Amino acid sequence: MLRGKSRLNVEWLGYSPGLLLECREPPTWRGPRNPGRNESSLASTLKTLLFFTALMITVPIGLYFTTKSYVFEGAFGMSNRDSYFYAAIVAVVAVHVVLALFVYVAWNEGSRQWREGKQD
Repeated sequence: MLRGKSRLNVEWLGYSPGLLLECREPPTWRGPRNPGRNESSLASTLKTLLFFTALMITVPIGLYFTTKSYVFEGAFGMSNRDSYFYAAIVAVVAVHVVLALFVYVAWNEGSRQWREGKQD
């Protein structure tokens, strides 16, 4: 038998001798508590993903051609070669902005779902 500080205190770990002796059969399968909420959560996640996928495709391409034609060549009078370069920079910045927005929305959506799950 161990004595003193080297002895493991099972009550400190959250176990008591009575609980250690109990023999319960583990549940075979636990389904979600609210299956409707999981389906709406999945639908919400898919809508968010599809929305940001559409943004990722349209915003950089649209900004590239718009800034190339109207801003850099039209307003600033740059050459064709220079306008390609600066329009590409605008498109890359747009990709980063869309990605940052997606991460922000996904982070907040995940923490919101976690908070709702904690209240059950």
